Amino acid sequence: MKRNEVLYLSKADVSAVGVSMKEIIEALEIAFREKGEGRAEMPPKPGIHPGGEDNFIHAMPAYIPALKSAGVKWVSGFPENFKRGLPYITGLLILNDPETGLPVSIMDCVWITAMRTGAATALSARYLARSGAAVLGILGCGVQGRSNLEALKVLFPLKKVMAYDVDKDALRRYAEEVGERFALEVVPAEHPRDAVRGCDIVVTAGPILKKPHATIKAGWLEEGAFASLVDFDSYWDPSAMEEVGKFCTDDVPQLRHYQALGYFKQIPEVYADLGELVAGKKPGRETEDERTMTANLGLALDDMAVAPLIYQRAREKGIGTWLSL
Repeated sequence: MKRNEVLYLSKADVSAVGVSMKEIIEALEIAFREKGEGRAEMPPKPGIHPGGEDNFIHAMPAYIPALKSAGVKWVSGFPENFKRGLPYITGLLILNDPETGLPVSIMDCVWITAMRTGAATALSARYLARSGAAVLGILGCGVQGRSNLEALKVLFPLKKVMAYDVDKDALRRYAEEVGERFALEVVPAEHPRDAVRGCDIVVTAGPILKKPHATIKAGWLEEGAFASLVDFDSYWDPSAMEEVGKFCTDDVPQLRHYQALGYFKQIPEVYADLGELVAGKKPGRETEDERTMTANLGLALDDMAVAPLIYQRAREKGIGTWLSL
């Protein structure tokens, strides 16, 4: 870092630095172990909701001493943006020097948000899914449908993907793109049930809604399967969630915060958070046939685990623009 300057990294810059999904998963594992041991600082994210309750703009601060990372992400999610030709998720991340408090980098957060969210699913699956999981169900074939697949492919011997989306064109594009990219059989599902039944891992990645559409019903999730609720409980009927033996999250205080805002009205009792699983405070999957589930909320901890990787790699490669403070 140059004195009194901050490194600006655009969306193209962030993706160009070349940080891999494997590196992101490893960074998140360190971060969640620190969280589980009580060595990370992360208050529940405050937010505002311009124009409607399903729109959000959140401030997400975190400090991870082991990674020498401190900062905040200012991120928005507007479900109707697609009608304007705009992305659902947008925002910026500010990385600070934990010794001086000075900002050292401002970076676009879209790529980071996509990748770290997939990595959090994969890290949860490491503790909650069967190690030989080969069939993945994806409901929601957008950005998260891609990044979650990419992350799970790092840790599991995936062979087939059952994919569903209400937008048939999005489903077709997804099947063509990810099938070729990851050398997987991708089967477009006619009905959402077909992307749940028979799957070892299920990821629901639609828009986050305060009022769930509750498409997935009891009896669809197979015994021994693991589900990751990237869209909170939007896709899940309460009766389907009640069938799981272990319902987890990435942060209980933040889950309670969302419940106070009207989300997660009918969910099972929380068994553990991801930090407890990674730190060995509670066991993950204990039998082959138990159903497990996580509702990861997307934490500032995730972002601040990835941001130092981006910043350091950008400096090494001379990527980005230095701006005066």
